[in-house]
Amino acid sequence: MAGGSFGPSGVAKERADQYQGKVTFYVIVSCIVAAVGGSIFGYDIGISGGVTSTDAFLKKFFPTVYRNKMHAHENNYCKYNNQGLAAFTSSLYLAGLVSSLVASPITRNYGRRTSILCGGISFIVGATLDAAAVNLVMLILGRIMLGVGIGFGNQAVPLYLSEMAPAHLRGGLNMMFQLATTLGIFTANMINYGTEKIQPWGWRLSLGLAAAPALLMTTGGLFLPETPNSLIERGYTEKGRKNLEKIRGTKSVQAELQDIVDASELAKSIEHPFRNILERRNRPQLIMAIFMPTFQILTGINSILFYAPVLFQSMGFGRNASLYSSAMTGAVLASSTVVSIVTVDRWGRRALLIGGGIQMIICQVIVAIILGLKLGTDKELSKSFSILVVVVICLFVAAFGWSWGPLGWTVPSEIFPLEIRSAGQSITVAVNLFFTFIIGQSFLSLLCALKFGIFLFFAGWITIMTIFVFLFLPETKGIPIEEMIFLWRKHWFWKRIVPSSPVADESIQSNSIE
Repeated sequence: MAGGSFGPSGVAKERADQYQGKVTFYVIVSCIVAAVGGSIFGYDIGISGGVTSTDAFLKKFFPTVYRNKMHAHENNYCKYNNQGLAAFTSSLYLAGLVSSLVASPITRNYGRRTSILCGGISFIVGATLDAAAVNLVMLILGRIMLGVGIGFGNQAVPLYLSEMAPAHLRGGLNMMFQLATTLGIFTANMINYGTEKIQPWGWRLSLGLAAAPALLMTTGGLFLPETPNSLIERGYTEKGRKNLEKIRGTKSVQAELQDIVDASELAKSIEHPFRNILERRNRPQLIMAIFMPTFQILTGINSILFYAPVLFQSMGFGRNASLYSSAMTGAVLASSTVVSIVTVDRWGRRALLIGGGIQMIICQVIVAIILGLKLGTDKELSKSFSILVVVVICLFVAAFGWSWGPLGWTVPSEIFPLEIRSAGQSITVAVNLFFTFIIGQSFLSLLCALKFGIFLFFAGWITIMTIFVFLFLPETKGIPIEEMIFLWRKHWFWKRIVPSSPVADESIQSNSIE
C-alpha cells in the first residue's frame, strides 16, 4: 500500500513544456486498429433494436410480444413492453459489468493488448452462439459472451488510446473509439435494413455479422504494440523507452519517460488499486469515473439507439420507414463524432459538453411536446409531424455525438494516475454498463408508464449533468496524462480535497533516468 514518508511519490513536478515528439504514422495506425474495439460495442447497440422488432425473431423467441404487436388497436407506448425482450437486450450489459471488473487486474498485470485480445475472442464466441441460437437459453448465453467481450474491450481500448496519444492530440485520437462505436451503430442499422428482406433467417445474419468487427479487433490486437506506460509499469523500462521513442518519432523523450517512470514507481507500490482509489487524494477522479458514465447513459441516447426501430414504429412509422429513420440517426451520430474529433483539442472538453447538453435539452423537450399533443396512445403522427420528430431526434443525436458520446469515455480514461488507471477505467466501464443495463431493462416499461414524459425525464437529467460539468469538471485539454494531478490541485473546488503535494514529495526524489 502507498503511504508513509519513504514511499514513491509519483510525478513530483510538471514537465509538460519539455515534452517532445510528433504525431507519427505508427501511433495513428495503432490507435485506429485499437479503436476498432469500439465498433463491436456500437454494432450491438445498433443491431439489437432492429432484431427485436423483426417478426421472425419475435415469433421464435418472444411470441407474446409478436401477438401484442399484431393487435390492431394496441397502445402505442406499450406494445413492446416485455421483460423477457428487455432481458435479451440488457443481459449483455450486466455480463459486461462483471467482466470489466475482472479485466482490471488482467489489463494491469498483462497489458492493455492482452485484454483487447480477450475481448475480441469472447465477442466472436458470443456472435456465433446468437447466430446459431435454437432456444432462448442459447440466445441469452450468446449475449452474455458478447457482454464479456464488451467488458474487456471497453476497459482496455480507451486506456490504450489515451496512453499512446501525444498530449496535444489525446482527445481526438481517443475519440476514435467513439467514432468506431458510431460507425458500428450505423453499419448495424444498414444491415438491419437489408436483412429485413431476407425471411425468415435475416435476423441470424444480423446477429452473426457481429463477429466481423470482433475478428478485426482480435487480428489487430495480435500486432498492436503495448503502451510504454504499461510496459514500464510491469518492469520493462528499456522496452518501454524504445516504444516511446518509436511512437513519438524522436530520441528526445526524457521528460515524458521520467513522468511515466515516476508514475510507475508509485504504481508498483500499490497492492490494492481498488482500495487505493477510495483515498482522499483520488476523490475527484473517482467522482468523475462514476458520474461521467452515469450521465452519459442518462442522456437517454442508448434508449433511442437500442430501440430506434421500435420507438419509430410506436410513433406510427411503418416497418421499413422506422428502420430507415434509425439508420439515419446512426449516420448522424457517426458524422457528428467527426466534428468532435476535429474540435475537442481546440475548443476543449468543457465547451463541447456544455454546448451539447443545452442542445439535447431543447430537443428532448420539443419531442415530448409533439408526442404529448399529437400522438396519444392510439393515434398515428401525421407525415409532417413524423418528419419533424425524426429531424429533432437527429439534432439530439448530433449533439450527443459531438459531446457526451465521445467525452463520456475520453475524460475518465485520461484523468487517473497510473497506479489506479486500470481500476479507474474498470469502474467507469462497470458504471456505464450498469446504467445501460438499468435503462435497457426498464426503458420499455418507462415508455409504457411515462409515455411522452420519458423525454422530459431524460431532459431533466441532462440539465443536472450540464450544471455538474460547469461547476466541477476542469479543462483537461493539452494536459499530459501523467500530470493530471496538478489540474485537480488548481481547481476551485477540488483543491480543498486533493493534497497540495504528493506524499513524501520533500523527503524523497525520484530516480533520474540517464
